[in-house]
Amino acid sequence: MKKDNLAKVSAGGFIFCRWGVMILVWLAFIFKIKELVLLSFLILLLSALLTVRYAPMIKIWDYTLGFFIKTKQEVLNVQAMRFAHGAGTILSGVCVILLYTRVNIAWGFVLFFAIMKTISALGFCPASKVYVCMSNGTCCAFSRKVKKMRERK
Repeated sequence: MKKDNLAKVSAGGFIFCRWGVMILVWLAFIFKIKELVLLSFLILLLSALLTVRYAPMIKIWDYTLGFFIKTKQEVLNVQAMRFAHGAGTILSGVCVILLYTRVNIAWGFVLFFAIMKTISALGFCPASKVYVCMSNGTCCAFSRKVKKMRERK
């Protein structure tokens, strides 16, 4: 992996980001607050656009609690995190659209999103794993064939 694809961020900030968005989504679901879903959408969108180096929740941590609580640095794959934030943006965007158009099914989708965010917050980020798997060409027969085709060129 190229060095410019890696970013060092505070481990506390990264945890704050993962758990913060997850908590927002669960609070939105439990109390049926549409605005919290919209806020999580905006956080994920900004994180995808700005990359993990400048993700809003990580910066909030760094400039508030990060002054008092020093944590180690965590090295992250920038492209994998951008892909994961993009996937989260899409899922939360679908939730927002449904909340303002099809409320009868929207909260079920918000529950699904909350479960996915919980899986991600616990460190099993499916989207970043899919990105790494596909970019390395090691996760399925199709991607291995694509990798072999690239190597032949």
